[in-house]
Amino acid sequence: MRLRTVERVSVAVFDIDGVVADVRHRVHFVEGRPRDWGRFFAGAAADPLSEVGARWARKAAAEHDLVWLTGRPERLRTVTTRWLGQQGLPPGRLLMRGDRDYRPAREYKLDELRKVAAGDDIVVFVDDDPAVVAAAAAAGFTASLATWLPRGAALAEAQERAGRT
Repeated sequence: MRLRTVERVSVAVFDIDGVVADVRHRVHFVEGRPRDWGRFFAGAAADPLSEVGARWARKAAAEHDLVWLTGRPERLRTVTTRWLGQQGLPPGRLLMRGDRDYRPAREYKLDELRKVAAGDDIVVFVDDDPAVVAAAAAAGFTASLATWLPRGAALAEAQERAGRT
């Protein structure tokens, strides 16, 4: 009996918020207390496109399969899928955080990267969170920090301490 081999493919893994989606218009909902996560996430459909991030994603997709790895909760799958399509971004597998998963972004995303790497070859991972990029690099992934959109303290706290995006 011959075992069927599964071909590994090369993939580029991209974050969404702060990389291809400009979330600055909705960050004010989580800057004060209490944080209004409902309104923060409700604004996701209106995120402007980051042209720089979009160029990076399109360039990567020309040579590799794309995987979108976001800290957005699973309940935003329809909104996120629609937004990616409306922006003309390359299609790809969409990995989203479970609705009740509040781990720091670096833990959640490193776990997901390892799952992707179990079946495919990750050629690059692009994220706007320095802690996530550092964790990915320390784990042996080629990771690039997206610096083209300003990243305020509220978004950093949402990703690291609140495990929300």
